[in-house]
Amino acid sequence: MVEPTIAQPTASVCQPPRKDEYLLFILTQARATYEDIRATLPPQLPTNFCQYLDDTVVRVGGFNQLLDAQGWARYFNEIVGLSAFVIQATPSRNAPRLPEYKPEPLADGYAVLVDYFSQPEIASDLRQVIGRDVGLVTYAQRPYLLALHTQNEREANSKLQQLSDRGFIGIVVDSRSVILIRPVVIFE
Repeated sequence: MVEPTIAQPTASVCQPPRKDEYLLFILTQARATYEDIRATLPPQLPTNFCQYLDDTVVRVGGFNQLLDAQGWARYFNEIVGLSAFVIQATPSRNAPRLPEYKPEPLADGYAVLVDYFSQPEIASDLRQVIGRDVGLVTYAQRPYLLALHTQNEREANSKLQQLSDRGFIGIVVDSRSVILIRPVVIFE
Protein backbone atom coordinates (compact mmCIF):
# COMPACT_ATOMS: atom_id res chain seq x y z
CA MET A 1 0.00 0.00 0.00
CA VAL A 2 1.30 3.45 -0.90
CA GLU A 3 1.23 6.06 1.84
CA PRO A 4 -0.53 9.30 0.82
CA THR A 5 1.57 12.43 0.91
CA ILE A 6 0.53 16.02 1.19
CA ALA A 7 1.94 18.24 -1.51
CA GLN A 8 4.08 21.04 -0.17
CA PRO A 9 3.92 24.36 -2.01
CA THR A 10 7.13 24.90 -3.90
CA ALA A 11 8.82 28.24 -4.07
CA SER A 12 9.19 29.80 -7.51
CA VAL A 13 12.65 30.54 -8.88
CA CYS A 14 13.98 33.92 -7.69
CA GLN A 15 14.00 36.67 -10.28
CA PRO A 16 17.41 38.28 -10.94
CA PRO A 17 18.05 41.88 -9.87
CA ARG A 18 17.22 44.73 -12.21
CA LYS A 19 20.06 46.84 -13.58
CA ASP A 20 21.43 49.02 -10.74
CA GLU A 21 19.51 47.04 -8.09
CA TYR A 22 20.89 45.12 -5.15
CA LEU A 23 18.99 42.18 -3.69
CA LEU A 24 19.05 40.91 -0.13
CA PHE A 25 18.64 37.14 0.17
CA ILE A 26 17.81 35.71 3.60
CA LEU A 27 18.03 31.92 3.92
CA THR A 28 14.91 30.37 5.44
CA GLN A 29 12.90 27.18 5.05
CA ALA A 30 9.73 28.35 6.76
CA ARG A 31 7.01 30.65 5.48
CA ALA A 32 6.37 31.73 9.09
CA THR A 33 9.89 33.15 9.18
CA TYR A 34 9.11 34.91 5.89
CA GLU A 35 6.21 36.74 7.56
CA ASP A 36 8.46 37.78 10.47
CA ILE A 37 11.06 39.09 8.02
CA ARG A 38 8.43 41.05 6.07
CA ALA A 39 7.22 42.63 9.32
CA THR A 40 10.80 43.75 10.13
CA LEU A 41 11.55 45.40 6.78
CA PRO A 42 10.25 48.76 5.53
CA PRO A 43 6.92 48.12 3.74
CA GLN A 44 8.07 49.70 0.46
CA LEU A 45 10.68 46.96 -0.10
CA PRO A 46 9.24 44.17 -2.29
CA THR A 47 9.71 40.73 -0.75
CA ASN A 48 8.88 37.21 -1.85
CA PHE A 49 9.61 33.61 -0.91
CA CYS A 50 11.60 31.93 -3.72
CA GLN A 51 14.22 29.37 -4.73
CA TYR A 52 17.84 30.50 -5.30
CA LEU A 53 20.11 27.68 -6.51
CA ASP A 54 19.49 24.92 -3.93
CA ASP A 55 18.20 27.20 -1.17
CA THR A 56 14.84 28.64 -0.21
CA VAL A 57 15.23 32.34 0.50
CA VAL A 58 13.34 35.51 1.18
CA ARG A 59 14.18 37.83 -1.73
CA VAL A 60 14.14 41.51 -0.79
CA GLY A 61 14.43 43.95 -3.69
CA GLY A 62 14.35 47.70 -4.09
CA PHE A 63 17.86 48.54 -2.90
CA ASN A 64 19.61 51.11 -5.10
CA GLN A 65 22.57 51.53 -2.74
CA LEU A 66 24.90 48.69 -1.83
CA LEU A 67 25.45 50.04 1.70
CA ASP A 68 21.71 49.94 2.42
CA ALA A 69 21.44 46.30 1.35
CA GLN A 70 24.61 45.41 3.27
CA GLY A 71 23.27 47.11 6.39
CA TRP A 72 20.14 44.96 6.33
CA ALA A 73 22.21 41.83 5.61
CA ARG A 74 24.39 42.65 8.63
CA TYR A 75 21.24 43.17 10.75
CA PHE A 76 19.77 39.78 9.80
CA ASN A 77 23.15 38.01 10.23
CA GLU A 78 24.16 39.60 13.54
CA ILE A 79 20.92 40.55 15.31
CA VAL A 80 18.29 38.13 14.00
CA GLY A 81 20.66 35.19 13.49
CA LEU A 82 19.61 34.30 9.94
CA SER A 83 22.09 33.88 7.11
CA ALA A 84 21.73 36.79 4.68
CA PHE A 85 23.73 38.04 1.71
CA VAL A 86 23.57 40.67 -1.04
CA ILE A 87 23.68 40.06 -4.78
CA GLN A 88 23.71 42.46 -7.69
CA ALA A 89 23.19 42.32 -11.43
CA THR A 90 26.18 41.29 -13.48
CA PRO A 91 27.58 44.42 -15.13
CA SER A 92 27.31 44.49 -18.89
CA ARG A 93 30.53 44.01 -20.84
CA ASN A 94 30.46 47.52 -22.26
CA ALA A 95 29.68 49.23 -18.95
CA PRO A 96 31.95 52.18 -18.20
CA ARG A 97 34.78 51.43 -15.82
CA LEU A 98 34.13 52.84 -12.37
CA PRO A 99 36.81 54.82 -10.59
CA GLU A 100 38.96 52.78 -8.26
CA TYR A 101 37.83 52.86 -4.64
CA LYS A 102 40.40 54.68 -2.51
CA PRO A 103 39.43 55.13 1.13
CA GLU A 104 41.35 57.95 2.78
CA PRO A 105 41.95 59.06 6.36
CA LEU A 106 40.32 62.26 7.53
CA ALA A 107 42.47 65.37 7.94
CA ASP A 108 43.76 66.57 11.33
CA GLY A 109 41.16 67.39 13.93
CA TYR A 110 38.40 65.64 15.82
CA ALA A 111 35.71 63.30 14.55
CA VAL A 112 32.39 62.71 16.28
CA LEU A 113 31.39 59.14 15.47
CA VAL A 114 28.04 57.49 16.13
CA ASP A 115 27.64 53.74 16.52
CA TYR A 116 24.69 52.65 14.40
CA PHE A 117 24.62 49.03 15.62
CA SER A 118 24.10 47.73 12.05
CA GLN A 119 20.75 49.55 11.92
CA PRO A 120 20.77 51.72 8.80
CA GLU A 121 17.72 53.69 9.93
CA ILE A 122 19.87 55.36 12.61
CA ALA A 123 21.62 57.31 9.82
CA SER A 124 18.30 58.93 8.91
CA ASP A 125 17.56 59.78 12.55
CA LEU A 126 21.05 61.25 12.97
CA ARG A 127 20.69 63.38 9.85
CA GLN A 128 17.45 64.82 11.20
CA VAL A 129 19.05 65.70 14.53
CA ILE A 130 22.19 67.37 13.14
CA GLY A 131 20.42 68.95 10.16
CA ARG A 132 22.97 67.93 7.53
CA ASP A 133 24.38 64.94 5.67
CA VAL A 134 25.96 62.02 7.53
CA GLY A 135 29.09 60.18 6.36
CA LEU A 136 30.15 56.55 6.71
CA VAL A 137 33.59 55.83 8.20
CA THR A 138 35.62 53.13 9.88
CA TYR A 139 37.51 53.52 13.11
CA ALA A 140 39.37 50.68 14.86
CA GLN A 141 38.08 48.34 12.11
CA ARG A 142 34.40 49.07 12.92
CA PRO A 143 31.86 51.06 10.88
CA TYR A 144 30.48 54.32 12.28
CA LEU A 145 28.43 57.26 11.11
CA LEU A 146 30.37 60.52 10.88
CA ALA A 147 28.36 63.26 12.60
CA LEU A 148 31.07 65.94 12.64
CA HIS A 149 34.67 66.52 11.57
CA THR A 150 36.19 69.68 13.04
CA GLN A 151 39.44 71.30 14.17
CA ASN A 152 37.72 72.57 17.34
CA GLU A 153 37.83 70.17 20.30
CA ARG A 154 35.17 72.11 22.21
CA GLU A 155 32.79 71.95 19.22
CA ALA A 156 33.37 68.18 18.93
CA ASN A 157 32.67 67.59 22.62
CA SER A 158 29.58 69.82 22.50
CA LYS A 159 28.22 67.87 19.51
CA LEU A 160 28.88 64.57 21.29
CA GLN A 161 26.99 65.83 24.35
CA GLN A 162 24.07 66.98 22.15
CA LEU A 163 23.90 63.57 20.47
CA SER A 164 24.21 61.70 23.78
CA ASP A 165 21.32 63.76 25.15
CA ARG A 166 19.24 62.58 22.17
CA GLY A 167 20.04 58.90 22.82
CA PHE A 168 22.84 58.32 20.31
CA ILE A 169 25.93 56.34 21.35
CA GLY A 170 29.02 58.16 20.14
CA ILE A 171 32.68 58.96 20.67
CA VAL A 172 35.13 61.75 19.88
CA VAL A 173 38.39 60.53 18.33
CA ASP A 174 41.52 61.85 16.63
CA SER A 175 40.26 62.17 13.07
CA ARG A 176 43.58 60.99 11.59
CA SER A 177 42.64 57.48 12.81
CA VAL A 178 39.32 57.56 10.92
CA ILE A 179 38.97 56.25 7.36
CA LEU A 180 36.30 57.88 5.21
CA ILE A 181 34.29 55.25 3.33
CA ARG A 182 31.51 57.46 1.97
CA PRO A 183 31.20 61.23 2.56
CA VAL A 184 27.39 61.13 2.38
CA VAL A 185 25.04 58.27 3.24
CA ILE A 186 22.35 58.35 0.56
CA PHE A 187 18.73 57.80 1.55
CA GLU A 188 16.43 56.33 -1.10
